Amino acid sequence: RNICKKVTSSFCVFSWQCFRALCCKGPPPPRPEYDLVCIGLTGSGKTSLLSQLCSESPENIVSTTGFSIKAVPFQNAILNVKELGGADNIRKYWSRYYQGSQGVIFVLDSASSEDDLETARNELHSALQHPQLCTLPFLILANHQDKPAARSVQEANSKGEKMKRKRAN
Repeated sequence: RNICKKVTSSFCVFSWQCFRALCCKGPPPPRPEYDLVCIGLTGSGKTSLLSQLCSESPENIVSTTGFSIKAVPFQNAILNVKELGGADNIRKYWSRYYQGSQGVIFVLDSASSEDDLETARNELHSALQHPQLCTLPFLILANHQDKPAARSVQEANSKGEKMKRKRAN
């Protein structure tokens, strides 16, 4: 008789726990969302990076003309990334898309020519000094590290400084 009471009470507790787990849990709490802007010259790999982060196929990737917005899901947050095209005729409009950004991803082609590297450095410096971005967190991503001519961010910066000094002399 005692054993029946224990089994019955254990069964009741187990049933109650199952009921609560299945029926009373409710939806998971929403993940926080952050709005980021992703900039860099054409061909730096912005679109490829975001496609990879969204688990999209790397085939048929086309350079962004204008802008594109992707929601990049992570376990604890969602990043709404506004990717801005990097062509000459589009870069002058970048600042129109900065408002509301909570962070910046600057993608640099680490294997680019010295001239393109200098252009990228100038665009990065402009972004770092822009009133809507200057207080935000920046991620500078030196992409194309798999290419033979790839440089680290430090190398890209030091080569740019050397080029500046040569032009000044």
